[in-house]
Amino acid sequence: MAYNIVVIAGSLRKDSFSLKIANALAKLAPASLKLEVVTLAGISFFNQDLEGAPPADWLAFREKLQKSDGVIFVTPEYNRAIPGVLKNAIDVASRPYGKSSFNGKPVGIISNSPGPLGGVSAAKTLQNILPGIAGPILQQPETYLNAVGDAFDAEGNLTKESLKPVLQAYIDAFAAHVAKHHG
Repeated sequence: MAYNIVVIAGSLRKDSFSLKIANALAKLAPASLKLEVVTLAGISFFNQDLEGAPPADWLAFREKLQKSDGVIFVTPEYNRAIPGVLKNAIDVASRPYGKSSFNGKPVGIISNSPGPLGGVSAAKTLQNILPGIAGPILQQPETYLNAVGDAFDAEGNLTKESLKPVLQAYIDAFAAHVAKHHG
């Protein structure tokens, strides 16, 4: 039996590095994991006034997460933090209070940047936000992918050989993390 994992690409850009990394992870995943890459386009802004009758897009996103066995966030860094669209999705999924769709789900975090720091501040932002609304976060290996600007071909395939073992080690560690918490 394969565990169903939602991989959230934290950028809206059609050719985002986060989406390409998420798709590369899906190809590298061991047989014990089935990764579904999710984009955040179409999730309306969180507004607590709407909680009594949540929009259909909120309900669909929450249900997808609730049915999953784990979640991996793949995020770029915008201004030393996560993109607003990702924070909004987390706000939508973590409500109503006490009923977070991330509850008990093993979580993974991969940040990335075309620059030299690999989005480390974005990853740290997620590490600050998620406790209390999510399950256990994979601690090792920490994965901050830098210089990803030339890592993919025109079709979005991972071509930078140095990244493949890093992503493979991460997804294998995440598979063990999920099995440990569901075992």
